[in-house]
Amino acid sequence: MSDRVVITGIGMITSVGNDRETTWNAVRSGHSGVRKVTGMDCIPDGMLLGATVQGLAMEAGETRYAPLALQAAEEAIHDSQLDLRTVDHLRFSCSIAPHIGDTPGIAGRRTKDLPPGSFEPWWNRFLPNSTCSLVARRFALHGPRFCQSAACASGTISTLGAYRAIQDDQCDLALAGSTQMIAPLLAAGFHSMRVLAKHDDPTKACRPFDVNRSGFVMGEGAAMLILERLSHAHRRRAPIYAEIVGGRILCEAHHVTGLDSNSQTLYRLIDTTLQCSGLGPSDVSYINAHGTGTKQNDVMETRGIRAALGKAANSVCVSSTKSMLGHLLNAAGSVELAITALALRDGFAPPTLNLTDPDPECDLDCLPLVGRSQKFEHAMKLSIAFGGHLAAIVLRRWSGAGERRAFHPLQKAA
Repeated sequence: MSDRVVITGIGMITSVGNDRETTWNAVRSGHSGVRKVTGMDCIPDGMLLGATVQGLAMEAGETRYAPLALQAAEEAIHDSQLDLRTVDHLRFSCSIAPHIGDTPGIAGRRTKDLPPGSFEPWWNRFLPNSTCSLVARRFALHGPRFCQSAACASGTISTLGAYRAIQDDQCDLALAGSTQMIAPLLAAGFHSMRVLAKHDDPTKACRPFDVNRSGFVMGEGAAMLILERLSHAHRRRAPIYAEIVGGRILCEAHHVTGLDSNSQTLYRLIDTTLQCSGLGPSDVSYINAHGTGTKQNDVMETRGIRAALGKAANSVCVSSTKSMLGHLLNAAGSVELAITALALRDGFAPPTLNLTDPDPECDLDCLPLVGRSQKFEHAMKLSIAFGGHLAAIVLRRWSGAGERRAFHPLQKAA
């Protein structure tokens, strides 16, 4: 653990943009990607709302997981200015969260439908680690490979796994992230649980911290981050977004889908994350919350933040970008961590869309409707998942050699 770890590349594709800067500019301006979803088994057309990715280039027979992940990975590698011809591939890790298999695709594909002489392995559609393996093969990443399943905390924990692999000297670089499509099986399950939001205007359905919230909205997309040992990044003069200064994982052994209303585990998670980062409660200026828009999550998260930060909670900016991008489930942590890094780079805390009538129990500064320009040094990403998986990561804005210039909407994305 003798070297620091930094983020040198970001790739992203979401419902509001097919690349990093387009997505970020849409989030900054409070643009929603939520729309009505059709063609889902067991759910009548028009009843399901989702933040779907539009115009995704796909090959015949391919699931959406693969092109989402590959596009984000290619952008992250390009953004980091890595020359894969000169990298030690044995020291390049791949840490990509798993996903639910494409069961309808498997059921719908029959041998007689395939061209003569072709063979489509079943595992390309079913195995949860198939996308992780595909990305690692595509870029010849021969370092440690991780595929950690932790529900909606998977993307955050995948990043922490890569971070620790670099600290443990197992590798110098890592491609870390996650991907998510709106799969019929997932949609049907959440629909039957009655946890999905409804609204006549899809863009107003997801309302984190609002008294009129009714549930979450599913989203899809992917985000990939290039994590790198600081000395390695400096040697190749790589541009740097932020430094990962600490992170922790805890389990709320309470209920599979229910949350502990006392927020004791979340309090301990935030507190221990600050301690391992060498920070105090007043050092974190922005928190990208899990913020699902469910009554249980939003109140519990507010209580946990207040318990951990004390009086400093009154001055911290908190927002939920799920209000615009939907809940990307496995990919939520990665996408939201990428947005947190961009918020640090540009000194801008993104808004919580649709927060027109704040719940009195959610009494933090949740940046309703409009974001805030504010140069801050530290930011935290929180993830709270089914099964009791809790994770947090703290980032520090990078200044000095390799500092990224703030991006403005009129500039052309790299």
